[in-house]
Amino acid sequence: MGDCKVLIDIGSTFTKAVAVDVGAGAIVARARAPTTATTDVRIGIDAALGRLGPLAAGVGPADILACSSAAGGLRMISIGLVPELSSEAARRAALGAGAKIVGHHSHELSDEEVSRIAAAMPDVVLLAGGTDGGNRRTIVHNAAALARARIAAPVVVAGNKSAQDEVCALLRGGGVACVAVGNVMPQIGVIEVDACRQAIREIFIERIVHAKGLDDALERIGGIVMPTPVAVLEAAQLLSLGCDGEPGIGELVVVDVGGATTDVYSIAAGLPRHAAVALRGLPEPFAKRTVEGDLGVRHNIDTLVELCRRSGLPVDPVRAAAYHERPERLPADAAEREFDATLARVAVQHSFERHVGRIDAVHGPHGEMRLQTGKDLSGVGHVVGTGGPIVDGADPRAALAAVLAGPGPFLKPAAAALHLDAGYVMFAMGLLARSHPALALRLLKRSLRPL
Repeated sequence: MGDCKVLIDIGSTFTKAVAVDVGAGAIVARARAPTTATTDVRIGIDAALGRLGPLAAGVGPADILACSSAAGGLRMISIGLVPELSSEAARRAALGAGAKIVGHHSHELSDEEVSRIAAAMPDVVLLAGGTDGGNRRTIVHNAAALARARIAAPVVVAGNKSAQDEVCALLRGGGVACVAVGNVMPQIGVIEVDACRQAIREIFIERIVHAKGLDDALERIGGIVMPTPVAVLEAAQLLSLGCDGEPGIGELVVVDVGGATTDVYSIAAGLPRHAAVALRGLPEPFAKRTVEGDLGVRHNIDTLVELCRRSGLPVDPVRAAAYHERPERLPADAAEREFDATLARVAVQHSFERHVGRIDAVHGPHGEMRLQTGKDLSGVGHVVGTGGPIVDGADPRAALAAVLAGPGPFLKPAAAALHLDAGYVMFAMGLLARSHPALALRLLKRSLRPL
């Protein structure tokens, strides 16, 4: 075989591998095996690589790239000043960097909040607050509190630049590792998150991989180059926007249903579509990701079962308990496949309604106003479903249809085409896009199956 690349996702439940013959421009093999993060992650990696077969047997470590969300992924706590402003900007930076938010705080931290942060054992803390030249008291107070608690996680400082030297000195004086980057909100209404996201990703590669024990796998593979959500986000942007020599398909939504989380990505402007509607809150990013840590169909199945019950959907407690005890278990018969399909549909519905914008009527002194919060995705033309519960599901169309417009205030796509990532390759194409963007886009398009 010619020039071969192997792309791996070390997921919370399964480790997936995709082999691409770059010279032939084709995917030549796919495989998966249960992730073994609780014992030795190399066992799951070797099993997935072994199942690729002889076509990929001769690929060396330099041509094997991986992303990972194993062992809970990148767990982050964000801290800001005002919930609607710098705190929200910090949250968006964290999500765009592939993190899972496990705590979110605003204003000056109390002793009880600092204790909760320490007990949560995050991988990274993002400390923001104050526009450049504005409030510095809060971020300095919070840095001192984190330093006194000797927080074990590294801190990314992304607040008021005039306070950054003092903040970093306080943290380092308490033995807390930190790195200063540009302010995520240098001015009111202005969000600049690229430098912050890059710092978070570098910490993931340099520190978190080691903390999760994944560095033991690096002798077998070329490197774990990014969190899995970043790989999927890069694939989504490539599919939407295209690249030199290969056009994209336009504005889109991707829903990735997994065992631990359900992630939603929208690559769209999302601005109000009617002159009578005013935008409320901070401007939304063109490429937006949200992660719902309580809507995974295995590790968080209790939440989904309760949502099913509230909606009057049938729930089998025996099957739910079996999935909870063995997250790697796949459906064994038609009844279990139908149960899985129900879980996926509920996960898609609730995760997307948390992601998409809405319009509310507000009565003011000059009469009724219509205010949009979040992104208007009603004009998006494409919805792509990925993740094992969707790709292997009994009824992927029914699951993805929960994204489409219906009753209620949500600004869901009105007439989008539904697609399945039938080859389950979005993560792989996000990895491949770094070196071969046009090929990655062509292969991703081939993987899409209309529903």
